[in-house]
Amino acid sequence: MTALADSVGLVETEFFTLEDALPLQSGRELGSITLAYEAYGQLNALKDNAILLFHALTGSQHAAGFNPSVPAAQPLWVEEVHTGWWDGFIGPGRALNTDRFFVICVNYLGGCYGSTGPASIDPHTGRPYGSTFPRISISDVVDSQIALLDHLGIETLHAAIGGSVGGMMSVNLATRYPARVKNVIPIAAGLGVTALQRIHIFEQCNAIENDPHFAGGDYHDGPRPDRGLALARMIGHKSFVSLKAIEERARDEIVDRDETGGHIQIVNPIESYMWHQGIKFVKRFDANSYLRTMELWQTVDLVAQANGTDLLSVLRRCQKQRFMVFSIDSDVCYYPDEQEDMVRALKRAEVPVQRITVHSDKGHDSFLLEPELFAPHLIDTLEWERW
Repeated sequence: MTALADSVGLVETEFFTLEDALPLQSGRELGSITLAYEAYGQLNALKDNAILLFHALTGSQHAAGFNPSVPAAQPLWVEEVHTGWWDGFIGPGRALNTDRFFVICVNYLGGCYGSTGPASIDPHTGRPYGSTFPRISISDVVDSQIALLDHLGIETLHAAIGGSVGGMMSVNLATRYPARVKNVIPIAAGLGVTALQRIHIFEQCNAIENDPHFAGGDYHDGPRPDRGLALARMIGHKSFVSLKAIEERARDEIVDRDETGGHIQIVNPIESYMWHQGIKFVKRFDANSYLRTMELWQTVDLVAQANGTDLLSVLRRCQKQRFMVFSIDSDVCYYPDEQEDMVRALKRAEVPVQRITVHSDKGHDSFLLEPELFAPHLIDTLEWERW
């Protein structure tokens, strides 16, 4: 049924400006922030059919349909991002059924697709923020989106959904604003940051910051740190896609050394594939925004950010919510053990919870690529009222 349903079609990005200063967890403030967002479906008269969708690490507000132009996101709004990153999930009759639900997706604060971020103009200097843009926490992102919900008059969400880092956003919202969401659906996510994730984050941040063009983050008037950003993407990519999928996607041809600027010797198709992923990525993302998102991920602390004393007491705030936790059996970014730990903790806190394990050979990115594996369980969670 869902595979034959229609997409939402041509869409446009909208913008919300919060004129009041947003207090950040770091103690700093950002005044007059702008958030880029898209919405699909209609908000009903009771305003109780809204779903807030958190994108993953390098996603955007453009989750569904076709959007060929976002001037505020140029030159990064390349053809690769014109189709929504969850287009197979959202639309009439699809898993997030726009005949019934009003689906909102927001580009994170600190992002590079129209929301206020390091490339935005600092009103005090008339120049891009660059290195002066404050560090952003997961709570800051959630708080900014709560301000958007207030603007739209939405008091309680039908659901908060997110994959990967977006899944951690959904749990942050659930624990810090428990009265504002009924259903919480973290996909391929966890309650905290693992040692392996910290290592990958550290490696990626170093790759960018050691690029000679990084200039301490103030590169906007000169060459971009593309080599560092490409390397960071390659480091991260190997945890997003299963090794089997990488082997299958790697083509027979090998990139010539001249194409790498003569800096890198590529000797087999897998290396060529990884190089291609890095080079493709720098065309659609900003290095400073990538660093801010990495730092956001690295500093996740569910208890501290919810002003709690321990995990159990924080999760007990969610007893009136319902959780559906998704695992992917081939995931090596957020291993299924992390979702098992989440479910165990939720049960100890007496929070209604179910868990589904999706069987896929595509790794962590399965939640972006295989709607048919997730759709039946999403529909059951969003539309079944009795479990």
